[in-house]
Amino acid sequence: MILNREQCYQAVVTRDKRFDGVFFVAVKTTRIYCRPICPSKRPQLGHCEFYIHPAGAEAAGFRPCLRCRPELAPGFAPVDANHRLVLAALRKLEEDSLGETGVKELAGSLGVTDRHLRRVLRNALGVTPIQFAQTQRLLLAKRLLTDTRLPVIDVAYASGFSSLRGFNALFRERYKLAPTKLRRANHVPADQSRCLCTISYRMPFDWMSLMEFFAPRIFDGVERIVDGRYYRTVEIGQRSGWIMVENKPSQSALQVEVSPDLLPVLVQVLNRVRRLFDLEAVPERIADHLGPMASANPGLRVPGAFDGFEMAVRAILGQQVSVRAATTLALRLTRRFGKELITSITGLTHLSPTPGALAKAEISELTSLGITKSRAASVIALARAVARQEIVLNVAVSIEDAIQKLTQLPGVGDWTAQYFAMRAYGWPDAFPASDLGILKALKVKKSKEALEAAEKWRPWRAYAAIHLWKSLENRRGEVRDERALAQSEP
Repeated sequence: MILNREQCYQAVVTRDKRFDGVFFVAVKTTRIYCRPICPSKRPQLGHCEFYIHPAGAEAAGFRPCLRCRPELAPGFAPVDANHRLVLAALRKLEEDSLGETGVKELAGSLGVTDRHLRRVLRNALGVTPIQFAQTQRLLLAKRLLTDTRLPVIDVAYASGFSSLRGFNALFRERYKLAPTKLRRANHVPADQSRCLCTISYRMPFDWMSLMEFFAPRIFDGVERIVDGRYYRTVEIGQRSGWIMVENKPSQSALQVEVSPDLLPVLVQVLNRVRRLFDLEAVPERIADHLGPMASANPGLRVPGAFDGFEMAVRAILGQQVSVRAATTLALRLTRRFGKELITSITGLTHLSPTPGALAKAEISELTSLGITKSRAASVIALARAVARQEIVLNVAVSIEDAIQKLTQLPGVGDWTAQYFAMRAYGWPDAFPASDLGILKALKVKKSKEALEAAEKWRPWRAYAAIHLWKSLENRRGEVRDERALAQSEP
């Protein structure tokens, strides 16, 4: 996104919600930066600077506003990254915040040098990887200090800091006040001992359509949907626990409850929730581009993946069988290869099978669960490729290279690879053109014709696919199969 000062200032003057999270306004007279929707008095244009990300404002010496709370703004939209490397780097940084890896290791995982990565990020956002990671940690800490009664030391570690001293020093340096002072200034209810976080989104947001999509496709024992709330078990590194997510439409936000055992990996948990529910989407921009097809179901999002490998396995199990049959197979696989986990949530009993566990499996072990031999071979091949880190299912610098690698696996053709790109990689222009539902919705017979029809929807073809599927469901009143093609992929 190229920031035009006059357009940005007009959005600030009118408090235009469409631009919330798209950019931030910093006021030179107060040294404070805000969201465009901030209720504070409007500054003069000459006193304003505009930044794509909070990290840029903080690197320039501005502090976050205590009224509009920039840490609650909707996320950085993927389409606004003018370089695919930027998007991949930001996702990596959001997952780890350089807690376990350094800049050199991060750059290596993206296939570039650390010098090139620094140059690209500075050109795009005006910050270095370390500055970006520090801002992410500090904003999360500010949120936890404001909204919870977690002890300050727990806030520090949950935000990705390795020591309380380092956390206090950077917080004072950047925000000009002590963490304990910010805590005292906010009156959090005494019963707020739970870790509850909010993640904002841009309206409109069709939560129920997401629930209707996920409900028949869950891993029983790992996930549950009850009364419009989403529950699941989580394992990240050596940490395991559970989360609960519910929609708060009056706040234009999701509320996420995280079990205490997951606090050290809270950054990763919240970013996975953001991707699962596609909270970085800009619905009005997408709808304007898609035209009339989007008007019937405003606020549709592309269902993402909390764990790319888990979603990929579920998609393979769903090839050429009904959604219900695939869910049964997923349950058997979970009970056989997933670790048991004791939780306080009824129905959450297991962790999702890991790539390492399935990589060691024999085909006969999977076929004994009712999985066909070809699907069993596909699942094991995928697991081994992920375990060896030959395939990564959450970040892709080159989506074309990622799809090519996927299609080299047995049983993974273009449909499955495009479906992975939509959900695991969050690629907004992915389009499974050979899908039978899409062909029927478009009233064409060949994938080539579907691709031609979809050309006008670039770069939002993934959203077009969701609208096409939704239109078909609305007409039929039934849930689509995960894979409806007449013949299996080679």
